[in-house]
Amino acid sequence: MEAAQARGKPYPTEHQNMIRKQNAGAKWFISQAVYDPEPTIRLLRDYAALCRERGVTPRKVVLTFAPVSRQKTMTFIKWLGVRVPEEAEKKILAAEKPVDASVDLLCDILKKILNETLGIGVPLGISCESVSIFKAEIDGVHELFRRLQGILLDSRGSPWKVHWIEVMPPPGQEQKQDKAIVVAPPTGAFTILASVALGGVLVASGTLMASFVRRGR
Repeated sequence: MEAAQARGKPYPTEHQNMIRKQNAGAKWFISQAVYDPEPTIRLLRDYAALCRERGVTPRKVVLTFAPVSRQKTMTFIKWLGVRVPEEAEKKILAAEKPVDASVDLLCDILKKILNETLGIGVPLGISCESVSIFKAEIDGVHELFRRLQGILLDSRGSPWKVHWIEVMPPPGQEQKQDKAIVVAPPTGAFTILASVALGGVLVASGTLMASFVRRGR
């Protein structure tokens, strides 16, 4: 809302921009890093309502999350334009283990977004990234992705499983067969595009892909 008012507009118009881009051929959208759920919830609801009004199918919206563990990184993501509520910033930086506090907070934010947008018809995905080369934050991305993936998949309301595919075996070892991990049945209704960007660090050990199987298949 503040950003819209700064541009001289009484109400955010990003949902209108999304429709315009969709009409021009956009297949999906990706957000900035989310630390305040309210603007995201409002955008998703406005976009869904405009899609219904125009008679078009909403495109997938990929929500980005980036863990923070130190003041330098917090300052940087705010410089990038990410809105971080003062209460959230203090909670993270005052914690004994800031990166863990950041991961917990972002998990709660995704849960709130899912609960507040349930049934509006906009398919959601997640993207996790590190905006620094600080080891604690890069490690935090792995844990954050694992937890956010489970939260989003659990919201679908059907059983799901994860396939681990080794795309580059260690030197001197032959390619191994694919491994499958079957996970407990979840609850909700969204689709997922799950990706991890590790601050420019390519993951050579493997690619995580999620496939979903509905109950009874």
